[in-house]
Amino acid sequence: MAETKEMRRTPLHGRHLSARARMVEFADHELPAHYSGVMDEHAAVRERVGVFDVSHMGEIALEGKGAPEAADLLVSNRLASLENGRACYTGVLTEQGTFVDDVIAYRINDERVLLCVNAVNREKVLAHVKANAPGSIEVRDESDDWAQVAVQGPGAVALVDNLASETTLTSLKRFRFTETKVAGATAMVARTGYTGEDGFELFCSSDDATSLWDAITEVGAIPCGLGARDTLRLEAGLALYGNDIDEEHSPLEAGMGWTVKLDKGDFIGRDALVRQKEGGVARRLVGFELIARGVPRNGMAILDESGRTVGKVTSGTMSPTLKKPIGMAYVPSSLSEPGTPIRVDIRGRPAEAKVVAMPFYKR
Repeated sequence: MAETKEMRRTPLHGRHLSARARMVEFADHELPAHYSGVMDEHAAVRERVGVFDVSHMGEIALEGKGAPEAADLLVSNRLASLENGRACYTGVLTEQGTFVDDVIAYRINDERVLLCVNAVNREKVLAHVKANAPGSIEVRDESDDWAQVAVQGPGAVALVDNLASETTLTSLKRFRFTETKVAGATAMVARTGYTGEDGFELFCSSDDATSLWDAITEVGAIPCGLGARDTLRLEAGLALYGNDIDEEHSPLEAGMGWTVKLDKGDFIGRDALVRQKEGGVARRLVGFELIARGVPRNGMAILDESGRTVGKVTSGTMSPTLKKPIGMAYVPSSLSEPGTPIRVDIRGRPAEAKVVAMPFYKR
């Protein structure tokens, strides 16, 4: 009999159960899919403020003299030239220029960098970083030491600022972070997020997770699950690893060329990206919306006007905010311009659609 793999649980697992969340398996973790419902939680983030348990994300630290410079060799964006207290969204790439993972890299100081990685890629990224970091740099998996909550929505900044006792957080700029006390817990507060709304992601000790969660929800933040997180990020045109980006696709193909700094010096995957940029990409990740009835789902075929299969849907949903079916797909570059007609094969029915610019939604 095959062994059943034990699911990991975040420090907030008990809070989810007491709130009667519907729990599901995601990236080897047991996580809340929703509490009151995806539509309610989606609307809470767009209109007020929601809070997500994202403690399943991995945290990998690089420490030692020259840690930012070492990290710069491992990621496609520019990190070493940033000031302490700044972060960047970037790719950790293969030699072929494709995604090992997409991460946020935090420059803590001149001798410490923290990479926030996708849970599904935690071990893979750790092995990659250990294999490619200079021997003088210590690489540690700190994932079990951290809890992380994301507070997102129009009211998010004011809510967290009111709970912070040492620092005014309203002036913290995008992709900046600071360490401060929030509801009595020491936290690294970053003005980042994955919803298309303003807000913060708060890293704290696993031991402080429940008290921080309780303080945030007691002043009005609505607990939200994976379902709303997915519809929110898709409306914002944000890629999901394993769906829209993976080891088969590069940042240039995914429309994420802004995360690639070819002029910063050498990094893993740079040569492949230089060749790809010079030769031109054959396919691109695009946004589309259905004109016909139906809802696009992952894996559905994309057809050109002649009916030929030219790609497949990587993400799709009925947008709760826009009230229309939207999705992402890789298509030949010749079909990537906004306005280009395409079709989506919905259970054998070619449904009319068109390529549109992303993001679908802007706050």
